[in-house]
Amino acid sequence: MNGVMAAPRAEVVIDLDNLRHNVAHLAALAPNADTMAVVKADGYGHGAVEVARAAVEAGATWLGSCSLAEALALRAAGLTVPILAWLDPPGTDYAPGVEQDVDLAASSLTQLEEIAAAADRVGKRARVHLKIDTGLSRSGCPAGRWSELVERAAKTHNVEVHSIWSHLAVADEIGHRGTDAQAERFDDAYREALAAGLDPRRHIANSAALITRPDLHLDLVRPGIAIYGLNPVPVPTDLRPVMTFRSAVALTKRIPAGESVSYGLSWTARDDTNLALVPVGYADGVPRSLSNRMDVWLAGRRRPVVGRVCMDQVVVDCGDDAVAEGDEVVLFGSGDRGEPTAREWADTTGTIDYEIVTGMYRPRVTRKYVGTRR
Repeated sequence: MNGVMAAPRAEVVIDLDNLRHNVAHLAALAPNADTMAVVKADGYGHGAVEVARAAVEAGATWLGSCSLAEALALRAAGLTVPILAWLDPPGTDYAPGVEQDVDLAASSLTQLEEIAAAADRVGKRARVHLKIDTGLSRSGCPAGRWSELVERAAKTHNVEVHSIWSHLAVADEIGHRGTDAQAERFDDAYREALAAGLDPRRHIANSAALITRPDLHLDLVRPGIAIYGLNPVPVPTDLRPVMTFRSAVALTKRIPAGESVSYGLSWTARDDTNLALVPVGYADGVPRSLSNRMDVWLAGRRRPVVGRVCMDQVVVDCGDDAVAEGDEVVLFGSGDRGEPTAREWADTTGTIDYEIVTGMYRPRVTRKYVGTRR
């Protein structure tokens, strides 16, 4: 070995200082509410444990996970703040969650009974958040069954109802009356819970509602995508992207005019040109639908990817510029230098940036954390 460090093949760089900044900024927007940092799906592809630690250091008072397994992994990593787990299939053994003080969501009598049975086995009260479907029509108790659910919960001796909660469908569309309709249904559900003898806290605000609907902050807000620096609403706010996806030039070559590139020969050089081979492809999270429709940041400027995105590689047209093997290639980042962003990829492919960053949770993509690690 000559002592030269290997360049990254496929790497996401996670800036924990930017994440802390985002959490602190979002918490300041809702000063009268607790802040739940949502770290499901391995922290939206950023690494749940590292993200959770940084979020708590920045002022998050809760963590949100999808499954009980995700919540237990956070507990195993030493995180002691309240954690809510909200989506597991029937037959789940909730006993480890009760034992580890994980808050559990119930959308039905069946779920409530399963949680209560687990509490019996553990010999400890379970803390539950009852979810009402206010219009998203996914998880959550239908309005017609809500009275029965809150009444049963109020009578279940080994269950403490901490909160009622719901999730918004169109909070990212500012002014959409669907959000007001959901807020009204949620208020009705709250009154029914009070009538049943409960005194729950309330939470319904996701990232979009946190930024645009202070009237819905209530007792707790649940920012997800925003803590990663991606803004779900067309309203300026001080968020800093956390993830950069990068690789390095593996090979350079010059081809003459008339030569074509990659499968299907969908791109042909008009003039003699320098090409750079980058060893990332759709197996590493680069959508194949970006073929001939994406740029990368290489050697101080944006350069087009030409030809089809392959499983393991893409080809970049560098014109007459000289680039070297080992040069850094940024596929997406913050955009501060003019490089592509996750939002740009999403807009080009007709999806959302959530899908782009969570798509980086892949065995072949390594993670590097930068910023202060405490």
